[in-house]
Amino acid sequence: MKLQGNIVDIQNKRIYKGEIYIESGKIKSIIEKDHNVNHYILPGFVDAHIHIESSMLVPSEFARLAVTHGTIATVSDPHEIANVLGIEGVEFMIENGKQTPFKFNFGAPSCVPATAFESAGAVIDSDDIKKLLENPDIKYLAEMMNYPGVLFGDEEVMKKIAWAKYYNKPVDGHAPGLRGNEISKYINAGISTDHECFTYEEGLEKLQKGMKVLIREGSAAKNFEALIDLLPEHFENMMFCSDDKHPDDLIISHINKLCARAVTKGIDVFKVLQVACVNPVKHYNLDVGLLQEGDFADCIIVEDMYDFKTLQTYVNGELVYDNGESLIKPVPFEILNNFNCDKKKISDFRFESSAKQIRVIEALEGQLVTNELREDALIENKNIISNIEKDILKMSVVNRYENQQPAIAFIKNFGLHEGAIASSVGHDSHNIIAVGASDEAICRAVNLIIENEGGICAVSNYKEEVVPLPVAGIMSDKDGDTIGKHYAKLDNLAKELGSKLNAPYMTLSFMALLVIPSLKLSDKGLFNGTNFKFTSLEYN
Repeated sequence: MKLQGNIVDIQNKRIYKGEIYIESGKIKSIIEKDHNVNHYILPGFVDAHIHIESSMLVPSEFARLAVTHGTIATVSDPHEIANVLGIEGVEFMIENGKQTPFKFNFGAPSCVPATAFESAGAVIDSDDIKKLLENPDIKYLAEMMNYPGVLFGDEEVMKKIAWAKYYNKPVDGHAPGLRGNEISKYINAGISTDHECFTYEEGLEKLQKGMKVLIREGSAAKNFEALIDLLPEHFENMMFCSDDKHPDDLIISHINKLCARAVTKGIDVFKVLQVACVNPVKHYNLDVGLLQEGDFADCIIVEDMYDFKTLQTYVNGELVYDNGESLIKPVPFEILNNFNCDKKKISDFRFESSAKQIRVIEALEGQLVTNELREDALIENKNIISNIEKDILKMSVVNRYENQQPAIAFIKNFGLHEGAIASSVGHDSHNIIAVGASDEAICRAVNLIIENEGGICAVSNYKEEVVPLPVAGIMSDKDGDTIGKHYAKLDNLAKELGSKLNAPYMTLSFMALLVIPSLKLSDKGLFNGTNFKFTSLEYN
């Protein structure tokens, strides 16, 4: 097979007219030759850190959408499904991904459960990590979110890192806001990357101390603008990633959009493409081609070097996307789940108190971090209720693995003036998380999730809408276009109910993520992520 075009040689920083000859899935030869073809051929894009599960799609369906944007590979942390189903879930992701012409590169989830302060569906200990890392399909130890465990030398944490070193596989990091001596200690333990930098200064410090820093632009968490000015000088040690990407966003764009935004800022296109295509392959030792003779024929044809509109995508020489049509076929699979709780009563969401003031979680647009606020309590019949006028809404996390009393907190900036939204996508343990204008609405939303054994939903005074997620309670069994459109409809309903957040469901899903400061809610109670301790809802 022969491809003609303007060949983009990232390594030598040149573009030339030529022909690429492909044989048995690999590049046999590249010949510089004049022709009249104007499009560009370059290596495919790699998402350097993503949780496939957050797209609500199984890997084979994720691939069908990703190739339309020139993505040919991902570095994928399956810790979402691992927190629900353990090693069985990781194996499901690997096997489903293998059924399709796309290069998924899965890691061994390092934090299952993410903390000891929440209820997950499984545990993966250091012995399990050893078993996973022995598998050649497992490319790295996935993000070590338990950074306090690293800093304090927790025995299990250090064993997991030691096994990664033994098998010579990289260790991914997760250290939001960690600076100074603490980040030095974290890096010295063997942690090689971080995708959680909030600021330019934080990113610069981590780069100077030897870390690879990822520029993340997901559906909720976005640090592109904060970090992009680091790229011109530090392009050899940076990568692009999504982390979490909802299906409606994935339909529109992927890593290609980050490239386009970076080039628009005047950054050298070869530096941008090294970040998008080359660095993840080198860092994680991926079996992904970089448009060199002898490489796998993993390449894309784009219209220009500004917008990077993809015309064709090739994986191992196979055409998987062609001018508007994904050629990846659907894959049949068995549905796995872990859901075991009964429907709730409205009274389960009461919080009886006489406290005049309460701690309130402040959700922030485009961020996983939250602030802690001190606000007046609104009490009705001895029950603290949502204060719609002040946008202080009741929130609940409900254990989905066994019957327990729902945990209650209050949150600001969701903006709902009626109804409720709920989801069984609740990082990282994936219990049910809900926020609403009334106890009754919260109860209805939670029960809708329980009835479907997983999903995301919205309830108003007049209607209910749910997107079922039967695969582990976090992924759909439908195709990407269907789930993307259904999700977009649900997202619009949440905004009709008053939410001003860009991605209310994605933001909601992170409000139980205890490893990100400062105030979050687990199924066991309100948690301070700064000092890693439970705290009281009430101010005395």
